[in-house]
Amino acid sequence: MNILMICLGNICRSPMAEGVLKHYLQNLNIDHLHHVDSCGFEPCHLGEKPHYKAINVAQKHGVDISNQRQRLFKVEDFDVFDKIFVMDNGNYNSVKSFARSMEDMQKVDFLYNIVKPKQNIIVPDPWGGTETDFEHSYAMIDQACKILANNLKNNSL
Repeated sequence: MNILMICLGNICRSPMAEGVLKHYLQNLNIDHLHHVDSCGFEPCHLGEKPHYKAINVAQKHGVDISNQRQRLFKVEDFDVFDKIFVMDNGNYNSVKSFARSMEDMQKVDFLYNIVKPKQNIIVPDPWGGTETDFEHSYAMIDQACKILANNLKNNSL
């Protein structure tokens, strides 16, 4: 299964989500069965590494995201990815504006709906915040990705 994580800039939440999910898939020894990527919508950080606070927080939890690079969402991502997870309403609406069909939109969901289904709870954007803000977002991402990885292991996604 191919999974895409999306946030606004692809420098905070979605790189952490990509890294955390890859980490759990590797620990479950199923990383070879799944492709995980991340992207965003803001071009101002194109090709850059994730935010240094995101890198630091992920590293504290044993997840290395320092080699990731920011990229932009493109309509072809609907063809490549089976599931597309967004972090907030703005991301959802941005993805929706690219959708060509209802089939495209059926692939899209809020990441935290894995924890609390159908509630569309956002993962707050920590950009510009403190390391505590990054830790809070990381904790939500970690919780969702742990469940997601186990669902993938059990083929129950």
